[in-house]
Amino acid sequence: MNFEKIKGLIVAPFTPFDKRGEVDLSPIGDYAMMLQKNGIIGVFINGSSGEGYMMTVEERMKLAEKWISVVDKEFKVIVHVGSTCIKDSYKMAQHAAEIGAFGIGAMASPFPKAGRVEELVKYCEEIACGAPSLPFYFYHIPALSGVCLPMLPFLKAAEDRIPNLAGIKYTYESLYEYNQCMLYKNGKFDMLHGQDETILSALVMGGAQGGISGTGNYIGKVLVGVIDEFNKGNIEKARELQNFAQKVINVIVNYRGNIVGGKRIMKLIGIDLGINRTPFQNMNGEEELIMKRNLEEINFFEKCNKL
Repeated sequence: MNFEKIKGLIVAPFTPFDKRGEVDLSPIGDYAMMLQKNGIIGVFINGSSGEGYMMTVEERMKLAEKWISVVDKEFKVIVHVGSTCIKDSYKMAQHAAEIGAFGIGAMASPFPKAGRVEELVKYCEEIACGAPSLPFYFYHIPALSGVCLPMLPFLKAAEDRIPNLAGIKYTYESLYEYNQCMLYKNGKFDMLHGQDETILSALVMGGAQGGISGTGNYIGKVLVGVIDEFNKGNIEKARELQNFAQKVINVIVNYRGNIVGGKRIMKLIGIDLGINRTPFQNMNGEEELIMKRNLEEINFFEKCNKL
């Protein structure tokens, strides 16, 4: 099957929770408008940034319905349907197709962990067939799934068994492997770069055209700028923006990373998405104030408002 290749930046949004930890759908309309205003072309919902594994199947499906209801058809909604229960994944894949999602994706199950490429292919195969008309993206993120299998052998083994395999959301450090996957069969698969720290390197070396970003929730203009400036041939400007993105990332790593610290940055820029679910440790008020000062020290608010 031939699917459209994604050109531009897709964001992995946070899931809004209220003070009791219940899903709160009310901010999503404003959230979607902000992302579109910043040049984002779609969302990859219910993934790691969205705390998908901490939600029930029903909550994940309601969230998918809400996102699709507040955006226009050109704005791509990819639904992460990965689960430790393959039946739940199949059900969510079917649901995504029924409500008009652009595509579906799944990371490797963190339990039990696939130990061989064949096991991973089988897992993805049984999920993807739940929505055979939609592009399926494997979400490669070993740091969270604990599954670090080689991706080029995965593509070779999966291409004839998963007709709707569109590509990989590649969130890993190996630009060599990323590039080898990009080159496979003259770029047959859509390799969506997922590591915001190195998006410029992927553009230069791998010829990346699209990406799925976590920090793009709050530095979307910056990362879109990296892509735009690179495409214009303005390498120095693209490098400047990439280095600024790394400065922001250097801040959030001190506050339990993007899922916790990044979600609090959303509050600081005007979209309060609430708390994180257990087992994440939420930031307290003092930590938020210190993080805000850290961001001010790198001119985060001024820089983002100017772009």
